[in-house]
Amino acid sequence: MNAESETERDTRRPPAGVAVVVIGYDDVAHVTEAVRSALAQGPAVREVVAVDDCSTDGSAGLLTRLAVAEPRLKVIRRRANSGGCGTPRNTGLDAVTSPYVMFLDSDDVLPPGAAAALLEAAEGAHAEVAGGLCVRRELPSGREVPWQAPLYALHAVVPHPARRPRLVHDTLCVNKLYRTGFLRAHGIRFPEGRFPYEDVVFTARVLAAAPRIALVPDRVYVWHVRRSAGRLSISLDRSGVENWRARTEACRQAYEVLLGAGQKELARAVRAKFLDHDLRMYVRELGLRDAAYRRAWWELTRAHLAEYDADDWARNPAAPGRLVGQVVLASPEPRDLPRLRELAARPARLCPPYARAADGTPVWSDALPVSLEPLRARPVRALPLAVDAELRPGVRGTRLRLLLHELYGRVAQAGPETVEVEWLHRDDGDVVVRDTAVPLTGCASGSEPAGTPDSGAVALAQGPEPAGTAGSGAVALAQGAEPAGAVALGPCARGSEPAGTTGSVRDGAWSAEVAVDLAALAALGVGTWDLRLRIRFRDGVSRDVSAHALTSAGLLRRSAVPSARHGVVLVQPYATHSGALALRVAPGVRGVLSVARARLRRLVH
Repeated sequence: MNAESETERDTRRPPAGVAVVVIGYDDVAHVTEAVRSALAQGPAVREVVAVDDCSTDGSAGLLTRLAVAEPRLKVIRRRANSGGCGTPRNTGLDAVTSPYVMFLDSDDVLPPGAAAALLEAAEGAHAEVAGGLCVRRELPSGREVPWQAPLYALHAVVPHPARRPRLVHDTLCVNKLYRTGFLRAHGIRFPEGRFPYEDVVFTARVLAAAPRIALVPDRVYVWHVRRSAGRLSISLDRSGVENWRARTEACRQAYEVLLGAGQKELARAVRAKFLDHDLRMYVRELGLRDAAYRRAWWELTRAHLAEYDADDWARNPAAPGRLVGQVVLASPEPRDLPRLRELAARPARLCPPYARAADGTPVWSDALPVSLEPLRARPVRALPLAVDAELRPGVRGTRLRLLLHELYGRVAQAGPETVEVEWLHRDDGDVVVRDTAVPLTGCASGSEPAGTPDSGAVALAQGPEPAGTAGSGAVALAQGAEPAGAVALGPCARGSEPAGTTGSVRDGAWSAEVAVDLAALAALGVGTWDLRLRIRFRDGVSRDVSAHALTSAGLLRRSAVPSARHGVVLVQPYATHSGALALRVAPGVRGVLSVARARLRRLVH
């Protein structure tokens, strides 16, 4: 057959189509938007299979009425609620007739062109799976955070999952398109019943079958995060320890699936991902739970980590998640939660004290001598540097005081030269208020406080204050402050450390005091700002860090600062769940009233 007749045959061939399986339970408020986003994908979507998991709020009737005017929509109503997401997805998958399938939850949406982008990638690369960028959209703020963005930075084709172990970090099933025949040929299905984190196991089953995978940088899924919803999604409801039990079980099954398929490197990557992502996320929240939860969580975690072997711990041994895991595994009871919270933060912070064993080896503490020796070989750009911070609002200027700690000699060895201060808007990460870089100067001999090098101790708060609180909740009128302007930095002279610092500050600690441009922060109205610092070293290397919020009495009070433009600006520094310093700003009368209304709502509820 010649080329011309081949072309004619291809144009007569029906185009490949996509089925979108939409699942929902008692979500009448959102399911229509989800289904319509699937139908709006155009000719790429051949069918939409909506599976109602025995809702009681009229969702099924709504879907049935919608299907009357849309022939591509098929509605399936389950007779009994399954308790999870896996069973209704399997029900939908069984009903699919299209060569490709995607999955969509009833409270999320597909952005325009998502199905076409994935279909084109899969067809063009002859891939069984195609994946694209998912964004988490916080509601009602609208803030969007990309999920696993580095995986989807560029168009790519992965001939075998083992070529890109990072794939195990994207455990979502909803930002991907699958060849239907591939799933059926390998018997790949979701865990049935109430099985939280079912997509973790499903993704492992997919990777175990060694598909060819196409990756695209297009936005293909919008994950709506409604933290204020009356009923949180299964994955967001982490209040009970059963949620952690389910997550560890899902990660355990994912490891076993991949190991059983001979994918040893991917299985190891699953365990590494657990340490770097899952463990760190829950440790950051551990201080918010009661004692019974912490004990149960600690026991579950130690049992899970006890299954790890020497090779699991030997890979990237200085990574924060591995250090956190080793501390948990070494202690029979919960301990050092404030310090673990800081190490689990992003970026990680290893706060004092910096203990050593008798032979000089860096260890977690004298009481728990877990080795920190791998930190000596970790690049400075990845070190868990600790910076203490306190913010002092004042009539004549708002000042930020910083203290950079030595870390077993690594900081002095790298030679810190400047620190740059950035304030990132919480709801719009593209909005940044930057201060000029502050030079670091050498320390005159003998100016350091007396004490043993590298040990040092700084008090850590037992946990962040609840959101919206500050000490007693009183609003103080800010008193005088030093004139604005950045000052030179250098290793601390005695008494120059931030007021909240306790114990001895040993040699090799660097301090700074800089002015905060409160007018620039207030210009955008009521908002929350996260502090980010960039430490630059003499060889040109830099390290981006956040700062540990000192919590001594009076440091996290709400203050009213006079403003020529707004009349008054309410300023409240506070500690985030991970212990980092952040700042709430509310300018003018409207800002004051918004704070008062929020406080009243908290008192009522």
